[in-house]
Amino acid sequence: MISRFYTTVSLAEQPEGWQVMLDARGVKTVGGAPQLLPTRPLAEALAAEWRGQGEQIDPASLPLRDMADYAIDILSPHPEGAAEGLLSYAETDTLCYRADPDEPLHTRQQAVWEPLLGHFEAAHGVTFTRVSGVLHRPQPPATLAALHARLLTLSPFQLAGLEAMTKLAASLTIGLSALEATHEDEPLALWQAACLEEEWQAELWGRDWEAEERRQRREADFLRAAAFARLAGTP
Repeated sequence: MISRFYTTVSLAEQPEGWQVMLDARGVKTVGGAPQLLPTRPLAEALAAEWRGQGEQIDPASLPLRDMADYAIDILSPHPEGAAEGLLSYAETDTLCYRADPDEPLHTRQQAVWEPLLGHFEAAHGVTFTRVSGVLHRPQPPATLAALHARLLTLSPFQLAGLEAMTKLAASLTIGLSALEATHEDEPLALWQAACLEEEWQAELWGRDWEAEERRQRREADFLRAAAFARLAGTP
């Protein structure tokens, strides 16, 4: 931790975006670039993090700042690389891999995952291959091409949020669905769907408090990333 070095937090509109101001100094990224944010709502969220600091600044309590730095310093120079990395999650998407049809888990997966995957396919004009078991099967090239094109339309800030969600859910369809959600409660429902197999195991064998704490932390990270991505696209 470091001692708080500012008194007031404000926003300044710059030619290329919004910047959080600590007293009269604009916030910069870890890489030394001006931390210019694409929308005022996102800038306000980052300003709230700075306002919430006490006499000591806790870097761990500035996750949105860290995500913005990642978007600017790492993703902005090479967004194509981020898109390629995300596309690999479509090839092994959790929602496409089901238990064998005669297993009870398969019934749960069909009830929860199939409507989500079907809706995603209809919305994006793609088709996914469903797999029973763990052996990998490739997804249709046309599906991967369509998803790649979609990813290239996103800003580095949206990609930062999407990347965090996709990695946590092990599912690009879950991540993109949360990014495109129109209701505030959708990201939570999508996260719960991504945790279906964990919940199944907990129901069968009982709950472990350490595992539950880890899942709660991951849920908070997922929802924060969803909010970051949404605010990055909100004028």
